[in-house]
Amino acid sequence: MEYLSQECYERLVEELNDMIHVQLPKVKEAIAEARAQGDLSENFEYHAAKREQGRLLGRIRFKQRVLENARVLDASALGSDTVGVLRKVEMTNLTTQRLMTYTIVNPHEANLAEHKLSVKSPVAKALLGKKVGDVVEARVPSGVVRLRIESITLG
Repeated sequence: MEYLSQECYERLVEELNDMIHVQLPKVKEAIAEARAQGDLSENFEYHAAKREQGRLLGRIRFKQRVLENARVLDASALGSDTVGVLRKVEMTNLTTQRLMTYTIVNPHEANLAEHKLSVKSPVAKALLGKKVGDVVEARVPSGVVRLRIESITLG
């Protein structure tokens, strides 16, 4: 089961509709044009279009499965006493004394540039279920990082 924000759910539906109603017809048209050129055994355009069709159909099936298993979370109904999905966490790196703020989101929404951290990341896994004032250790590629949770709000 995938827990999504309403914003992410709508974006995934929009992407799926674009793939089905815009991109797939273009690929089918490219296949038809390449097929009309004759000999398919040495027709690069035909083979490239078929590969693109396969890739696109795979992406469509993936997005459909994600949406079938999706549950949209109402952020206003979530508490902010512990760290969880759709919570904004302000924390201090105890080694560098640097203050950081991230929103914990599902992997489809993760974007470090927007300060959105995947719930499956090592840091988010270490934070889940913790409260303000707790100190956690997260194993990251560069080693172990110690973080103190300063505040938790709804994302």
